[in-house]
Amino acid sequence: MFLKDVERGPRGPQLVVSRGNTQFIEWLFRAEVPEMDAGAVEIKNIAREAGVRSKIAVASTVPGVDPVGTFVGGHGTRVNAVVGEVGEQEKIDIIVYADEAAQYIMNALSPTKVNRVVIDESAKRAKVFVPEDQLSIAIGRGGQNVRLASKLVGYELDIEAENAPDVEGEPQVKELPKQPRLKKKEQLESSLLDAIEEHGE
Repeated sequence: MFLKDVERGPRGPQLVVSRGNTQFIEWLFRAEVPEMDAGAVEIKNIAREAGVRSKIAVASTVPGVDPVGTFVGGHGTRVNAVVGEVGEQEKIDIIVYADEAAQYIMNALSPTKVNRVVIDESAKRAKVFVPEDQLSIAIGRGGQNVRLASKLVGYELDIEAENAPDVEGEPQVKELPKQPRLKKKEQLESSLLDAIEEHGE
């Protein structure tokens, strides 16, 4: 149990405990992951629907240390110990935190394959484009996966399917402003001649 608060009642102090609190998850991991106390790894954020699913964003402060592997433990021993405390029915997703918002969103929706992410920073919204066969995975049952990912990253996420050709390399993470088209050689020469004649006059 996680001690959430101490309230004063007519019969004296009363303890408010909770197993559904996100801090309970952090406390359980702290007990299993000594590297947290050493400062080598940290939990950046937790989004939780108690008894069903949790998403945890983790990061490493030491080069070469795998934060996800550290929290999962050898053969899953650490994360399984936490699951044993919160209930076997609760699924725990551990993802890598990223400072760059689009990458963080893609990580939060993992293992969904993401084609591209378009962010509206002022509205704190993002459109996430995924292949059609990944749409149901990205959204999750009852919208749970996208709801938890949204809560984790702090952006309202809109998932859209698109038929995009397979392209090697990293997914496009943001839309770039359209560049002006270059003029053809003939057009450039004509413009240059016009400018010379105009200057000569």
